[in-house]
Amino acid sequence: MIPGWILLLVSLGYAALLFGVAWYGDRRPLYPERPWLRPLVYSLALAVYCSSWTFYGAVGSAVRGGLSYLPIYLGPLLLLLFGWRILERLALIARAQNTVSIADFIAARYGRAPRLAALVTVIALTAAMPYLALQYKAVALSVGVLTGTSGMHVSALGDPALYVALLMALFAILYGTRQVDATEHHHGMMLAIALESLVKLVAMIAVGVFAVRWLGARGTPVEDAARTLFMQSPPVGFVGQTLLAFTAIVCLPRQFHVAIVECGDVADIRRARWLFGTYLVLISAAVVPIASAGAAMFGRGGAVAADSFILALPLNAGEDALALAAYVGGFSAATGM
Repeated sequence: MIPGWILLLVSLGYAALLFGVAWYGDRRPLYPERPWLRPLVYSLALAVYCSSWTFYGAVGSAVRGGLSYLPIYLGPLLLLLFGWRILERLALIARAQNTVSIADFIAARYGRAPRLAALVTVIALTAAMPYLALQYKAVALSVGVLTGTSGMHVSALGDPALYVALLMALFAILYGTRQVDATEHHHGMMLAIALESLVKLVAMIAVGVFAVRWLGARGTPVEDAARTLFMQSPPVGFVGQTLLAFTAIVCLPRQFHVAIVECGDVADIRRARWLFGTYLVLISAAVVPIASAGAAMFGRGGAVAADSFILALPLNAGEDALALAAYVGGFSAATGM
């Protein structure tokens, strides 16, 4: 187990790093002036789509339902490959209308109707609140797994989710809402989100590589271990979930803001097709060995929740540093939203 004070120091240190990166990005917005760097930052920022559900929950879904985890990755990948001109068109319209949010965008299509904008804002906020709560709760659950206090009663003031929410609210105030002019982009925020996306990708791949090596040490190839999980046919609703994820890459407020409002150059969308597409392929591929190794170590219905396999797997094997890295990856996935 990892002491709670270590997790606290790591969390505060990482949050301070994000604040520092955002501050530096606002003071010295260097990446927009570099044609090779701007598409990379934009593509990584698009990975804000990969929340704690894709970081923790995808593994759990793979253990419980095999291919049922795939639609959340497949949907946006299909949009990038075949519907990328939709993103281009939306970005061009948003720039022409000086759009600053999805509510503003929809209202602008109907004569800048303020009541419509308010209605869309309320709907988006109402829909997002439970999902935001799940993100912060995921941080609290990961703390419980790593400290061995999972399942224990915690008071409201002792819940890590509360302090993560307050920290992210402060970040949003400082770097997300200081300016609402569509001609001025939030370079610091985009840079911080890009860093978070890189961290969670590296953490996911690192645990995936560890899972492959762990299975290999037991004489079990990944393909053999995965066959027991993925031998069943795609679940009912697979196509519908894929279509839902296809639209989510545009309709989610955070995703619309990053992909459309913060798009500095429409040409970046074409490059992001391959960069962000590769990101999705890598992070979805890492789910397979993690789910397979976790099921082999803990069982598919054991005492350890499948959603926490990415933490429990290295922790149970004595790889505390890797478990801590996975925690930082999950923290990035939760706070990025």
